[in-house]
Amino acid sequence: MIPSFSHTSTTLLDVELVLRLARRFVNLDEAVRSGAALIKVAKLVDCYLAEAAIDSNLTLSEFFALASVPPSHARAMDDGLYRAIDTYLKAHPGVSKQDRYRLCKLIDSRKLSPEASLHAAQNERLPVRAVVQVLFSEQNKLNKQILDFSGSFSGMLSPNMGLDTPARCLSKREVNMQQMEIKRLKEDVLRLQSHCMALEGQIEKLMEKKKGFLIWKKFGIPTLRGNKNEEIEREANVGIGLKTPLQMRTRLVKAKNPNKWRKSLS
Repeated sequence: MIPSFSHTSTTLLDVELVLRLARRFVNLDEAVRSGAALIKVAKLVDCYLAEAAIDSNLTLSEFFALASVPPSHARAMDDGLYRAIDTYLKAHPGVSKQDRYRLCKLIDSRKLSPEASLHAAQNERLPVRAVVQVLFSEQNKLNKQILDFSGSFSGMLSPNMGLDTPARCLSKREVNMQQMEIKRLKEDVLRLQSHCMALEGQIEKLMEKKKGFLIWKKFGIPTLRGNKNEEIEREANVGIGLKTPLQMRTRLVKAKNPNKWRKSLS
């Protein structure tokens, strides 16, 4: 947490120095930087970003550059990176939707813990596409766990069980616990599916509204506000061009006696 002593820097911490150090380490030879050291540096970078993200003067380019330095395989879990991104979005509410999605693309939703996935699914600061991606990833994890549990349970009850390698028989309590776990996982999958369907419905409604607006605009259908403005403009333009009292009197006589005026003209 080295403070910035440069007059040109606007951040409280010297982010440029940490960025140079991280890039220097990543560019070292494979023999010098072992896998364990690279994982420690990636974790250190995520913790540093979570602290530096509080600074309102930290730009998006600086945050993105430092978060992109560690390779994807250096992070066993992306919970630290998600925490840093969420902190940055909280401290910088003016970030556009495109930039929010660009930041969320740094996160691998498959590497999020169940707690982080649950928080991301309820996080209003994340774009809708990122939330849907997290929900689908969590649903795939649950489906895989259900298949694994079902396979192990069906293998335990297989009629050819005696021909296979003998294994330890599960107790009744363990079987009940597995059945309860499978039931809980199925309920979680149904809940995530309902969340996904609700989000897809909201997206479809927004697309329909946008499509309807474009159709109205394409065919030039006037809106109620346009009709009202045109009516007000017509009322305001009444009397324009009547510059002399004689012209005004002629206009009034024409309005009161339209038939007589036509006869006189004929």
